[in-house]
Amino acid sequence: MQVNSISFYFLLFPHSEGCLSHQHSTCSYNATIIQPSHFILIGIPGLEDAHHWISIPFCVMYVIALMGNSTILLVVKMHQSLHEPLFLFLSMLAGVDLVLSTTTMPKMLAILWLDAHEILFATCLMQMFLIHMFTGMESGILLAMAFDRFVAICHPFRYASILTNAVISRIGVAVLLRNFSVCLPFVFLTTRLPYCRSNVIAHCYCEHMGIVKLACADTTINSIYGLMVARTVLGMDITLIVLSYVLILRVVLNLPTQEARHKAFSTCTSHVCVMLIFYIPAFFSFLTHRFGHNIAPHVHIIVANLYVLMPPMLNPVIYGVRTKHIHTKVLKMFTMGNRFT
Repeated sequence: MQVNSISFYFLLFPHSEGCLSHQHSTCSYNATIIQPSHFILIGIPGLEDAHHWISIPFCVMYVIALMGNSTILLVVKMHQSLHEPLFLFLSMLAGVDLVLSTTTMPKMLAILWLDAHEILFATCLMQMFLIHMFTGMESGILLAMAFDRFVAICHPFRYASILTNAVISRIGVAVLLRNFSVCLPFVFLTTRLPYCRSNVIAHCYCEHMGIVKLACADTTINSIYGLMVARTVLGMDITLIVLSYVLILRVVLNLPTQEARHKAFSTCTSHVCVMLIFYIPAFFSFLTHRFGHNIAPHVHIIVANLYVLMPPMLNPVIYGVRTKHIHTKVLKMFTMGNRFT
């Protein structure tokens, strides 16, 4: 039975025969199974002694993210006057942020608090899929919100006819299907690899390249596909967002009064802040995996943690402060404690 298992392994991955033939290499002879039963998540490499202290700000940020995004969803749901395109997109963003932060933070806190480093292989793949999928969905919704601002400022008289409820629903479904279809191959590309080097991931959660680095086979396809997804999905979204705001800026600068220009700039400021908070850490983490060999591992991991936690925490804060409608309704909800009409 052992011979048949090894023969089957070499039949699928003939290029890894040398890996298994060296008894003193990192790949042991009896590690002939393609998939490990579980992975070990280290946490933050080099800062293991400070895990308990590091967990405190992460926990606080997660609680703020849960409360803030839940409040946004509740306020928009209960207030009929907020059933407008901008606030509906904001609700989508809040829902995505809740899933994105909850996909990573409970396990991360378990590692930092309880030393619960083990994660099942299937659970790791599910976490990887959800992280990449909802990261892409956040980018898609940010693009939709940029389009909303473009229509509102550049074509104000056609705003209601362009962004109907049907169009908003189609945009939401398109964002979901796009990211589901481009992220599902990550699972198949990851499961096809043999893992005979180690099952230890130097991270707080499972992501594609962190898992792929443990494979003892050619991972070129995984790297190429990851770069292709980043360039086509995130790259396309950023390009269209920048184009939208360039067109918005041209219109705003041509507005007749300073008050009108100030109001338009104020409307867009919160959106730009949210986008910068999301894209800068995301691309830093993505590029560090591939090219940042001189960056300390703990710096990379901390930034990677912030990139799945800071946007969910700050998005409702920024919109709650900068958007008058949301700000007013939230204050009324907490001060009066009654239902909205």
